Amino acid sequence: MNERPLSAALRPSACPGLLRIVPALDGGICRIKLNGGSISSLQAEAVAAAAERYASGAIEATNRANLQIRGIGREQAALVDSLLAADLGPRTAAGDDVRNLMLSPGAGIDRRMLFDTRPLAGQILATLQGHEAFHDLSAKFAVQLDGGEDLTMLEHPHDLWLSAFEQYGERRFAFGLAGCPTDSPAGSVALADGHALVVAVLELFLELARPEQTRMRHLLTGYSLEDVLLRLAERVSMQAVVGWQRVSGASDVHIGAHPQAEPGVVYVGAVPPLGRLDPTMLRGVAQLSREFGDSSLRFTPWQSLLLPNVHAKNAAEVIRQLQYLGLQCETDQPLSRLIACTGSNGCAKGVAETKGDALKLTELLQRHGQAPNVHLSGCPRSCAAAHTAPVTLLAVAPGHYDLYLRDAAQPGFGALHARNLTIEAVAALLDARSRSPLDA
Repeated sequence: MNERPLSAALRPSACPGLLRIVPALDGGICRIKLNGGSISSLQAEAVAAAAERYASGAIEATNRANLQIRGIGREQAALVDSLLAADLGPRTAAGDDVRNLMLSPGAGIDRRMLFDTRPLAGQILATLQGHEAFHDLSAKFAVQLDGGEDLTMLEHPHDLWLSAFEQYGERRFAFGLAGCPTDSPAGSVALADGHALVVAVLELFLELARPEQTRMRHLLTGYSLEDVLLRLAERVSMQAVVGWQRVSGASDVHIGAHPQAEPGVVYVGAVPPLGRLDPTMLRGVAQLSREFGDSSLRFTPWQSLLLPNVHAKNAAEVIRQLQYLGLQCETDQPLSRLIACTGSNGCAKGVAETKGDALKLTELLQRHGQAPNVHLSGCPRSCAAAHTAPVTLLAVAPGHYDLYLRDAAQPGFGALHARNLTIEAVAALLDARSRSPLDA
């Protein structure tokens, strides 16, 4: 059990953490960074209790597979202490910001995995928290560890990514800087050198980066990738990667029941409406994990959750009960495919009430029988999505949005398709596009 490290000073940052509660229009925000996105049923109940007792009850699943509690009032210390007592905090206060390591929600259970990333992830997290020099990293500096799973978010950019692959009978980690695993790899290392690579990259970054260069992409504007790799090769044994590139896994495998590596066992994925849970919902899911699973939950970068290790014969009952709790378990439902930021109800930068507009859009799309992937953003910061969605609605006024379509040749949200649309106009446009032979 952690004890609150009151003596350690927290550096200033706009990013919430467990020990740094950031103010918003709807109260304070506390971000709980989960190890590999996993949480026990007892820890989930502790989060539900804290949100209910010390905050508004709003619990958010984030796009980095973490949890946030919103609407925190004056009893901030009591909330933090209750979460630390549930072992949901960092080993030291300074180590909270740097626990930015993303795994597949299917780590260790995915049928297509080449490597169980969980032991290495534990080693990396311990180093990030225990190595004092790494505490100088930005609270946004992030690492992705991909074991080759089908269930993996491959579109979120990271400062460093590692992806297991097999070539000529040998399994290794391909890696890249300031990008995604679907990019061309910068090189590869032996699986046994994965930890050494992470340490070498982070140490080199801290040595080379100027104070204003907080991310790897900033560093690469001053140093060429070739120069950085030459320096890195002095610290860890590397090889080139020839003829291999990570391909995306199956879509929508974070929703519904899917077989695991172990025969007869499945995980069940469910989407809280617009990524938000209430204490009753989270308690109910925790109870289901005890009754039908292994007493654990896994949160995902799709702002959803999984119940792992469910016997296949119980999958239908688990889905029925998840739906009763208000979660989406079917891919053809619009609400399972929409994401929205907090919006103007909770964020001063939000131009529109995005979550309410998303619910209105859901009803309209359902009438048309459509379930496209849509992202509603209250401002250009895109807090709800770390990747570019197929369709993005950027608020320009209350209830009005510019519509962007993903385009690999365009930065940001993609290509601007239409301006200043009402939600009704958005639904009509998306319906028309779905019926157009040009988009078939």
